[in-house]
Amino acid sequence: MQKIVVIGCPGAGKSTFARKLRDKLQLPLYYLDQLWHRADQTTITMDEFIEAQKAITKQACWIIDGNYLNTLELRLAACDTVFFLDLPSEVCFESVKQRIGQPREDMPWIEQEFAAEFQQWILDFPVVQRPAIWKLLDKYRQNKEIIVFETRKATEEYLA
Repeated sequence: MQKIVVIGCPGAGKSTFARKLRDKLQLPLYYLDQLWHRADQTTITMDEFIEAQKAITKQACWIIDGNYLNTLELRLAACDTVFFLDLPSEVCFESVKQRIGQPREDMPWIEQEFAAEFQQWILDFPVVQRPAIWKLLDKYRQNKEIIVFETRKATEEYLA
């Protein structure tokens, strides 16, 4: 386990899990939100985003936290292990609500509101993002270790 992808719905606990995994394994951790977003809440170009991920995945070891479905296959092709935090949308929704206004290591700014568009994205995750993620995971299942958690307790038990 040297090249790890952590994916799941916003609020599933990806960043928390990735930080704890980083601390246990002593691997460098990269947050896709930190790569994609600038502190002024603009974004880099898609080409820059792809090149940054290619540079990371060429390294000997890493943990990458984040979905970004349009570049997920790039990371899946390069990793040896995938952790999919597949928690219920309601759990994720509540978690995101609770973190509004809190500083986070994985974001370049403090979210001040829970935007309606973001709320809808979380609620739609099971029918829009999740099936596409499973399709990609099935494609890479033969030569990757894929670990799926459906509860926070399961992630904690794994880390213990």
